[in-house]
Amino acid sequence: MITVSEARAIILENAKPSAGEQVTLADALGRTLRETIVASRAQPPFDASAMDGYAVRSSDTPGVLRIIGEAGAGRGLGRALERGEAARIFTGAALPAGADSVLIQEDAERAGDAVTVPQVSAGLHVRRAGVDFEAGATLLDSGQVLTGAAIALAAAAGRAILRVGRRPRIDILSGGNEIISPGSTPSPDQIFDSVSYGVAALAETWGARARSGSPFLDDRAEIARCVEEVLTSADVVVVIGGASVGDHDHARPALRAIGAEILFEKVSLRPGKPTWFARRDDKLILGLPGNPASAFVCARLFLRPLIEHLLGRDPATTSGTQHVRLRAALAANGARETYLRALVQADDGGQIWAQCFANQDSSLIGVAKSANALVLRPPGADAVCVGGLVEIVDF
Repeated sequence: MITVSEARAIILENAKPSAGEQVTLADALGRTLRETIVASRAQPPFDASAMDGYAVRSSDTPGVLRIIGEAGAGRGLGRALERGEAARIFTGAALPAGADSVLIQEDAERAGDAVTVPQVSAGLHVRRAGVDFEAGATLLDSGQVLTGAAIALAAAAGRAILRVGRRPRIDILSGGNEIISPGSTPSPDQIFDSVSYGVAALAETWGARARSGSPFLDDRAEIARCVEEVLTSADVVVVIGGASVGDHDHARPALRAIGAEILFEKVSLRPGKPTWFARRDDKLILGLPGNPASAFVCARLFLRPLIEHLLGRDPATTSGTQHVRLRAALAANGARETYLRALVQADDGGQIWAQCFANQDSSLIGVAKSANALVLRPPGADAVCVGGLVEIVDF
């Protein structure tokens, strides 16, 4: 068996980020940028008024100034401000040449074409050119996820089209003779397929385009046929179940039968020891355990970084851990790296605590749904008392 980090490294080494595609700003939310956005000009490109009022020369204040015109947003005064002159100005308008301050209208006393102004300091209520960013500044780095603010920044740089990572196509296959699709009528010894829908939803959350198919039977030829069918259009095929050591676990032999190379077959992990990974040409196949909690944990550990890598993101940004306090003691860990479903919450004082669920059975969907973190227990880790520090991974 190999370690979790070794398995993740093998997966990423065999994955090639997509070439990317172009989208409009309206379609860019949540996508992964695949280029660097550099400002072609300063923002704002001119000194601008931050208030409604009067553009003045501070050296002329205090005094009575002659109003010579008006400057509005997108419509400048048209000439420089001379000694003894002022101009009506509105928020966002370019400051006329010669002016260095804006007197807010509430502090001005206007009478016809004259305005009485108090002492005004230079730079008052002026947004300097480039206060947001200068020409040539790097605004957005390749690999970052585009939020609303990031899209606004790209738009402020004048960009209408952005190059982003193409969302990888993930096909989820799960099965077993006991599994049937939701909505079907089960026999007394059958259960509904739940895990494929859960993993597909997770993959969508992480940036992929995912779909789950009808459950396959415990049959080597059937599994091979299902995988062959989706390999034509998928970037990654996820096969859930059929990979333990039972007489009806046919997934890996089925993959070998269609020419796939198995790159690893087991991971020193709990839950999730039967996790495996294969490739055929440039198509990747990830095998996850059939129990829901095991599948969700292993999807978080292996499928998420794979999707992020394909999108052009750095998987290391979401694979890190943090230390929190433990609400209930934990016994010493065994030989395998272990991930315990847990609820992490902050107390009134801001201290963050992890409460591991008492029942860690890998078949429990309810526990997986209630968990928001995984407590990581390294191989051979010592027992931890209440209040002791443990590592967590978001879940």
